[in-house]
Amino acid sequence: MGIKLDQISPSKPRERSRSLTDFLQQDINWLTPGFGSKKKETFYTSLSVLLKAGIPLKDALGMMVEGVAKKKDKAFYTDLLTALVSGKSFSEVIRAQEVFTEYEYQSIHIGEEAGTLPEVIDELAAFFQRKNEQRRNLVNVLTYPVIILATAFLVILFMLRMVVPMFQDIFRQNQVELPWITRVVVRISGLLESYGLWILLALLLALIGRRWITKNANYRRWRDRMLLKLPYMGRLIKSVYMAQFTRAIGLLTRSKVPVLNSIHLAGKMIEFTPLKEALDRVSDRILRGADLSEALSEHPIFDKKMIALVKVAEETNQTAYIFERLHEQYSIEVQQRSKLLSTLLEPLIILIVGVVVGLILIAMYLPMFKLGSVLGG
Repeated sequence: MGIKLDQISPSKPRERSRSLTDFLQQDINWLTPGFGSKKKETFYTSLSVLLKAGIPLKDALGMMVEGVAKKKDKAFYTDLLTALVSGKSFSEVIRAQEVFTEYEYQSIHIGEEAGTLPEVIDELAAFFQRKNEQRRNLVNVLTYPVIILATAFLVILFMLRMVVPMFQDIFRQNQVELPWITRVVVRISGLLESYGLWILLALLLALIGRRWITKNANYRRWRDRMLLKLPYMGRLIKSVYMAQFTRAIGLLTRSKVPVLNSIHLAGKMIEFTPLKEALDRVSDRILRGADLSEALSEHPIFDKKMIALVKVAEETNQTAYIFERLHEQYSIEVQQRSKLLSTLLEPLIILIVGVVVGLILIAMYLPMFKLGSVLGG
């Protein structure tokens, strides 16, 4: 009898009702690769449970194939099992699949050589669980503000497209001189009327082409650097990737991987360009004989507290422990900043929308006073 993956999945109870938040938390296959972080969490968690239960790797994969419902996932698991049965090691099987990173391959390869594969698989499950948890927290924080912002955008668009032209016709017929704020609003309304469809088409094309645009290294570098400069959000995004980085280094160094190799593998796993480029330069400095703390201190993306603790780790030979503590600190910081962001965003968006709507109304009603005086005279 096959073991159902749902029974050993680390996710929350599945009885909860589906909502917009649940939908946003899923991997969207037409925008992201088909085997994303959420599926990797399920894959490694399920495999870890079976291996720790004493089931051989081949049999464990066979049970997972039987327990998968989706045809695409079943075919993917079957390919892994077929390659494993053909005589390849599990790390070789993982390396042959593009959806797995060099970080995952090296971790599994080390686990096979050291005889600690179940522990390594469990650590990979914990890594992706934490990564997905951070993503869920951000989605939960941003969902309601995004809904408010989208609704407000539609209201403002309706006013500019439908209400303002009505007032404009009245002003034109009565030849009322318009204040500067009214002229600005009327001009914006005219631009929407003339180029509204083109703007909508450009937004749709940008959404559809997002997957291909993000493959461009120059675009990713520009985007990530702009994100890093955003007030408050930049620090939050940086903390998210620092939590991933420290988690990866902690796992690798605990598995007796040399620091240089750990930095190199973490750089392959990190998707944030400023951190990725900094890690590449840190690797070069270590190759030239610099200490890790010295190499990190040359890049502003690394906090002083991290550099100080890394220096302590070098002196006490407690690198894995220090990076695990750093991971905990950054994870807590992400949670705290996410909650504060949620608290600040909602009233801020409401305030901005209120100001915009108020300006539009003021711009429309100011000429009405002149029109009243003209009609009264």
